[in-house]
Amino acid sequence: MSGTGWPLEADLLRAVFDNLGAGTFVVDTTGRATVANPYAQRILDRPEERMLGRDLHALLHRRSDGSGMPREECPVLAVLDTGRPAEGSDEFYLRGDGTLVPVIWAATPLRREGRLYGAVIVFRNFKAHRDAAEQTAAHLAALEELTARLSMVAEVSALLIATLDSGEMLDRLVRLLVPELGDWAVVDLVTAGQGEEMRRVAAHIPEDRDAADSLKGPLSPLPPTPHAALVRVLRRTQPVLLDARDLAGESDEPLARAQRQLFDRLGGHSAVVVPLYTRRQVLGVLTVARTGRQPAYTDAEVLVLGDIARRAGLAMENIQLFERQRHVAETMQRQLLTPLPQVDHLRMAARYQPAQQVAEIGGDWYDAFLLGDGVMAMVIGDVVGHDLRAAAHMAEVRNMLRALAWDRQEPPSLIMRRLDEAMTNTSDAPMATAVFARVEGPEGGPWHLHWVNAGHPPPLLVTADGRTRYLEGGHGPLLGMSATLHMGLEWPDAREEIPARSTLLFYTDGLVESRDHPIDTGLDNLRRHAAELARHDVEDFLDELLVRIDPGGDDVALLALRIPPEGAGADDDTEPPPTQHAHSPATADRGAPGSRAEDTPVRDTSEPTW
Repeated sequence: MSGTGWPLEADLLRAVFDNLGAGTFVVDTTGRATVANPYAQRILDRPEERMLGRDLHALLHRRSDGSGMPREECPVLAVLDTGRPAEGSDEFYLRGDGTLVPVIWAATPLRREGRLYGAVIVFRNFKAHRDAAEQTAAHLAALEELTARLSMVAEVSALLIATLDSGEMLDRLVRLLVPELGDWAVVDLVTAGQGEEMRRVAAHIPEDRDAADSLKGPLSPLPPTPHAALVRVLRRTQPVLLDARDLAGESDEPLARAQRQLFDRLGGHSAVVVPLYTRRQVLGVLTVARTGRQPAYTDAEVLVLGDIARRAGLAMENIQLFERQRHVAETMQRQLLTPLPQVDHLRMAARYQPAQQVAEIGGDWYDAFLLGDGVMAMVIGDVVGHDLRAAAHMAEVRNMLRALAWDRQEPPSLIMRRLDEAMTNTSDAPMATAVFARVEGPEGGPWHLHWVNAGHPPPLLVTADGRTRYLEGGHGPLLGMSATLHMGLEWPDAREEIPARSTLLFYTDGLVESRDHPIDTGLDNLRRHAAELARHDVEDFLDELLVRIDPGGDDVALLALRIPPEGAGADDDTEPPPTQHAHSPATADRGAPGSRAEDTPVRDTSEPTW
């Protein structure tokens, strides 16, 4: 093809060969170059005369690291052996300037009249494509790593809000970090209320729980100068990255010795120590370390651990705030709830269960107190709401009802009407429901219940033999509605004799209402469980009732009255009242209002005196 005097077709073929737009070689059956077009010369930075007659494999073909490629592994030479076309994109050619160029290539056997004369090799510089592919792969790897880190941060975030116990939360945290971000992890906290002492509260070593537990306990107090890594983290709230040399050069402070002993015992060539802190306080440090062949921590991993520690600090502060709020709320609630008077042979018990543990307070209430005429009054009520505002309104309504009931010996219906007017004219309390009842009768019985119901679920009567029925009488409108709307509604009185040994249960709607079933189902369930518990002690009666029904969607207040046996407490009865293991949700050091001594006579008000 390099001769002269070619026919027109040969000139055309040469022009195509030279202008193909890709590097092109023709090699003979031994792999020596016979022709190289200009594109091949430019790609390889080699003139044609320095390639013609040379073994192209030996001259050009190299591995990615620049080392030679054995002939038997050369896919281009294989075309000469098999006589079949081949192609590829994993080969490297050596340029004239000594650099490597990645190529994408195709080789086709050159035949004439069935005889193999060599092969045609077409190739192009694949560097731009390979760089783009490697960059894409690097981006994908970075995205996968970022996704994994984000998934871990999301998992950590979910873990941190899954419990309100800081010790449990930190134990879960170190178990999650190992082995994803380290081979072991520990958490050291500044002990609250004890100066600046340190305590190791969480540790995780895979498959060695006993060793992890043995690491927990008190550490040395913080020194005044921040020489040890752990102290520097606490003082400056910045992560510290350590390696074996850093650990060996640590000061001889007690905390530094404790840290070195930790690494001596568990091993580790690198570690990250990050602060658990918020804007208000530094709570402690998290240490995560790597051993064996794992690589040292990257800057990205240090940032991830720092973010995790920051989230853990915020979660711990929230737990502390929750504990303080719960203590205040619980104290307030117990102050608002009433200690129960134990009068003669009548026995009462009460329970209060909030809808939300965070609030520990709401608008449900019970009450029991002696009236001026010697009669026991019982109240169950519910003011709209489940927060401190509802509790404040509840206290208003409760105290107004107490004052009105004590002020005059009137039928329950008149007390309820006056309460409705008082709520409208002297209070901003919203609507409420309530049952107000008088327990009337002489010692020894019979006992009567005289009551009125302002829109509240009816009391449940449970006889000693397990028969149950709701006391439906005495129903009237909700409190805070009639006087406000000038409706002139009335509340009817109801009266009924209560059998000896029976139980009266007053309750709020949280016991029977649920999103899972209608209120009728809840009322039926209450009757069934109460019937089965009829012979239980009144305290056990309430405890077991709450366990069986397991209310959780609303506040629940319960007040139960156990009527004594017939004749108990009468003049001819010499048996003392039974001892009761009384439990009250109210503050323990408060006395019940209006309690009377055992020898105080009971006023028989079976016949009205008004």
